[in-house]
Amino acid sequence: QVQLLESGGGLVQPGGSLRLSCAASGFTFSGVTMNWVRQPPGKGLEWVSDISAAGFRTNYADSVKGRFTISRDNAKNTLYLQMNSLKPEDTAVYYCAHGWNLRGRLSEYDSWGQGTQVTVSS
Repeated sequence: QVQLLESGGGLVQPGGSLRLSCAASGFTFSGVTMNWVRQPPGKGLEWVSDISAAGFRTNYADSVKGRFTISRDNAKNTLYLQMNSLKPEDTAVYYCAHGWNLRGRLSEYDSWGQGTQVTVSS
């Protein structure tokens, strides 16, 4: 079935950068909108970004706009999130998720991977 494997997280100082990856399998990756979602410690899920199936359209939460860039490589079934100018409030577990218009129904999603931890601290 659907498998989503996030990687690339770590500890970084404020102002630093990280690049996250999500390896996907179990569905037709090239035909599906992909999302990044995060969960700060002790808080709920927060939608971060999405990208259309062919990669031509992208959307971002206001909190990350101008700092994060979502991209995908359909030949490799892989989703990416380039994170620049990181802030302490970006600290969270980052997850990828598949499907259109997940922003309003994150609680209904049932294919979460283990996520990857991003910690921004001096």
